[in-house]
Amino acid sequence: MAQNPRDVGISWRACTCASVRRAIGASMLAFVLASMLSAAAPSAAARPVQAAAVAGDDANTCKQASGDVAIAACTRAIATGRYAGHDLAKLHYDRAVEYANKGDYDRAIADFSSAIHLDPTDADTYNDRGAAWLAKGENDRAFADFSEAIRLNPTDPYYYNNRGSSWQLKGENDRAIVDYNEAIRLNPKDPCPFYNRGIAWSSKDKNDRAISDFDEAIRLNPNYAAAFYRRGIAWTDKGDYDRAIADHSAAIRLNPKVDGFYARGTAFGMKGDNDRAISDFDEAIRLDPNDATYYRNRGKAYAAKGNRDLAILDYSEAIRLDPNDDDTFYSRGTAYGMKGDNDRAMADFDEAIRLNPKNDGAFNNRGNVWRRGGDNDRAIDDYSEAIRLNPKDPSYYNNRGNAWHARGDDDRALADYDKAIRLNPKNAAYYNNRRDAWLAKGDLARAIADANQARRLGSDNPN
Repeated sequence: MAQNPRDVGISWRACTCASVRRAIGASMLAFVLASMLSAAAPSAAARPVQAAAVAGDDANTCKQASGDVAIAACTRAIATGRYAGHDLAKLHYDRAVEYANKGDYDRAIADFSSAIHLDPTDADTYNDRGAAWLAKGENDRAFADFSEAIRLNPTDPYYYNNRGSSWQLKGENDRAIVDYNEAIRLNPKDPCPFYNRGIAWSSKDKNDRAISDFDEAIRLNPNYAAAFYRRGIAWTDKGDYDRAIADHSAAIRLNPKVDGFYARGTAFGMKGDNDRAISDFDEAIRLDPNDATYYRNRGKAYAAKGNRDLAILDYSEAIRLDPNDDDTFYSRGTAYGMKGDNDRAMADFDEAIRLNPKNDGAFNNRGNVWRRGGDNDRAIDDYSEAIRLNPKDPSYYNNRGNAWHARGDDDRALADYDKAIRLNPKNAAYYNNRRDAWLAKGDLARAIADANQARRLGSDNPN
């Protein structure tokens, strides 16, 4: 079964808002700075004029045009030496916007900094430099700039929204929510802070509140693909896979990008509809063939269908793309184990444990390999470590019980079966296994009682 995107380390980032031109944007995987800073004005036509007029035209072109035309005009206007103070700051600011629009954040930051030096009271410049720092991953600097923008102008909702995004990146979801609340109070018609607050609620596992915020973001902007997408993730977390699929389908219709297909495939997998899950993972891989996550999760869907050979192929490709993911080695080892290839299974579990010594599943499954090979002592050691790492998984106690039983230590086996049954009293195999231990001890009455309970639960086949 495919994993929830939140479980595989995928980063679902908030939308930021730039001051300039007040365009609002959102992204599922990146801060959309460039689109929020972009201008739509046509460039000025070139014409022969006197030098002073040329300087004036360059300043106007710098302000009104976009892209390389604007950058060149800004540069010429700055080079004339005719501008100072606020006017020179504005030229640097406009050029910074265009650099940011091109993704050249270092030059953008340099120009925003020059503008701030010339006019340190302009809150927008601090905000927009913060957005550039955020795009570079310099969150502490971004946070400082957003805070200064708020100090200079505490009535602008965009600044609170952006600082909220910065709080979120720090893991401070409660403080992020406080800032989003203020942004919403100042401008309740902007879908962006509702969307961001929804992400913060999701991070706190408050999915009902998250869904409420995504609802409002979608009401304010019915074409908000990212909000449909994020609401789909929240529905998945709540186990409502049909609503999740509907939302991801809407997101795909509005913006057919890889993330929507991957997330919808995840929801299909959790529903047990592995054919549709595979179809969506196929599309995600077609759109981005270099993401190990998509191969890993398609492999899990193949494994759920019993097609272990195709699962192993996908796990192997995922490992080639990302050789440091313990879960992929664990999954491939499990597939090899199911095929009876114990040597390769053991090698993969060894690597999974090396990469992540807290991977309880890898210890458990390596224990299974040891037990299949007749080495119950090593199996018991691995099961014991799995139990230490995750004492709430009944299967680990059951497996260790089987190893104790194979060693002839039925008292310890019974203790482990008792624990497994307390944790999951609906599993018939645990009763059957305990039946065998009672039989080995000569307690026929208890063995019959466990056999009867196993039959009531619907299975006579022990693990």
